[in-house]
Amino acid sequence: MSSEEKYKLLEKKNAEAELGGGKDKIDKIHASGRKTARERIKELFDAGTFVEIDKFVVHQTTDFGMDKQKISGDGIITGYGKIDGKLVYVFVQDFSVFGGSLSRTNANKIIKVMDLAMKNGAPIVGLNDSGGARIQEGVKSLAGYGDVFYKNVMASGVIPQISAILGPCAGGAVYSPAITDFVFMTRNTSYMFITGPDVIKSVTHEEVTKEELGGATAHNSKSGVAHFRADDDQQAMIMIRELLSFLPSNNMEDPPVKPCTDSTHRKEEKLQTMVPDDPNKPYDMKDIIETVIDDNMFFEVQPFFAQNMITGFARMGGKPAGIIANQPNVLAGVIDIDASNKAARFIRFCDAFNIPLITLCDVPGYLPGVSQEHGGIIKHGAKLLYAYAEATVPKITLITRKAYGGAYVVMASKHLGADVNFSYPAGEIAVIGAEGAVNILYRKLPEEERKKAIEEYKKMFCNPYKAAEHGYVDEIIMPRNTRPKLIQALEMTQNKRANNPPRKHGNIPL
Repeated sequence: MSSEEKYKLLEKKNAEAELGGGKDKIDKIHASGRKTARERIKELFDAGTFVEIDKFVVHQTTDFGMDKQKISGDGIITGYGKIDGKLVYVFVQDFSVFGGSLSRTNANKIIKVMDLAMKNGAPIVGLNDSGGARIQEGVKSLAGYGDVFYKNVMASGVIPQISAILGPCAGGAVYSPAITDFVFMTRNTSYMFITGPDVIKSVTHEEVTKEELGGATAHNSKSGVAHFRADDDQQAMIMIRELLSFLPSNNMEDPPVKPCTDSTHRKEEKLQTMVPDDPNKPYDMKDIIETVIDDNMFFEVQPFFAQNMITGFARMGGKPAGIIANQPNVLAGVIDIDASNKAARFIRFCDAFNIPLITLCDVPGYLPGVSQEHGGIIKHGAKLLYAYAEATVPKITLITRKAYGGAYVVMASKHLGADVNFSYPAGEIAVIGAEGAVNILYRKLPEEERKKAIEEYKKMFCNPYKAAEHGYVDEIIMPRNTRPKLIQALEMTQNKRANNPPRKHGNIPL
């Protein structure tokens, strides 16, 4: 065979591999509103940077006539490329080949690319679109899943791991995304569940659709399994690129700094009136967040889940920060089970990847109720406390209004190791509200004296000055100065070095 013929053979094999399961299967994927694996890769990476590995790998199964059905790549595309100029690894399930089902060979390809990502300290993105384990392979396929899960756990907190569910993801397949740091889903075209509607109907007699059971809206708003909801594949790729812009490549690096044209000395007069004078009147905490961060650009995480707690990424003076905030607009900003879990996981991610934390506190307490107590609010609330105390990154806290009881302590108080604690003059830091306190302290006071006692309690305790007298608040600031004060605190703590006691790992209440 001449050199020319060898070159033509390579070109032919490349073209066959890139066609996957063939044009008919590709047309079906397009008809369902999804893009093909290779189209997704093209939109995820900087143009011309993607390098594919293991393009010609095939499965090794001979049962059920599988030895006569071999397609190069075997239904998964692996490789690496650049996103905004940074190295990122990827594995992408190709639904056109055996429904994207996972074979032992598929698992080996994923493991190889994850090993490369770990060795080279770069994020890994998994684009999931699969019918699940390849039934023809039996236990070999299940073993492949288990090996991938193990790699996910070993990589956790070492490199960022991002999953996008862009089609079906069922059974054991859902555990890999669940271990990763962030999960994206697409509306109407993706779903996740352990057992599908048919199994549920036969076992519990409940009737439910795939979308209701495990669609993007269900997992973004009800279960909290997913962090982001995209309208389609293209938007999901754009959102993944934006998320990565806030993250370091690995746990040994600092997050990427971007040039900042927004003045770090910017003062905002409108902040002076953003928190209402009436302590019971709600307001939108996102208004404060967006006013003080760079260019008003807030990348919210889990915006549809536990909306009484806000989490997300922003930049301050060009440097990424993780923001956690109570939301007075929803349930008065109380902390409940879901809010605790949402914030605790976000805090631990930021701490693992050297992203400083800014906490905005306006919290009247924990949500009371039988369902909360029986659901384990004590245990789940303790996760939030644990996450803050364990975090060694810079921790900056601003009390905008209420900070009552245990919720004051839990929201990154000085007592949990916060580095800088600010309060607005409107801050109310106390065990409980004035009325509740007076009802306990003076049970049988006449109404007039009771009102007077409430006013006296408010003057004495419902302000930030008692906390400042004890050094629990470092500085009481004018709202207009919020941005420069937060940036000054971040700059002051940027070289912070803190180490927790040596241990294998702590035992977070799960």
